[in-house]
Amino acid sequence: MKKRVLSIGQCGPDNSAIRTFLTRNFECEFDTADAAADALAKMKHSSYDLALVNRKLDVDYTDGIDVIRALKSDSATAGVPVMLVTNYPEHQDAAIAAGALRGFGKLEFGKAETRELLATVLA
Repeated sequence: MKKRVLSIGQCGPDNSAIRTFLTRNFECEFDTADAAADALAKMKHSSYDLALVNRKLDVDYTDGIDVIRALKSDSATAGVPVMLVTNYPEHQDAAIAAGALRGFGKLEFGKAETRELLATVLA
């Protein structure tokens, strides 16, 4: 059965790059949500295996750490693994403190470590 991934707050080109990377490396379906409220609604009504949250949501610049906190504080979405998409280690550390798994940056698609990181959830 294919894993389901929800990408939250990425711009169009980044969603395209993430979708391409994931579908080339894993058997997964890819869905998107522009805003935090959209993401929460989708996650409450559909089953996802991973949520990828942008550091700053493209649609309204909401802080991705706040989105992670909201997902982790809601009993309907708390069990879904979440990763922050950012190149900044200090933001990755903040995401982990908020309950996320270590994520990856948009510049890290070519690295074996990124595939291995995602394989812990999607393989």
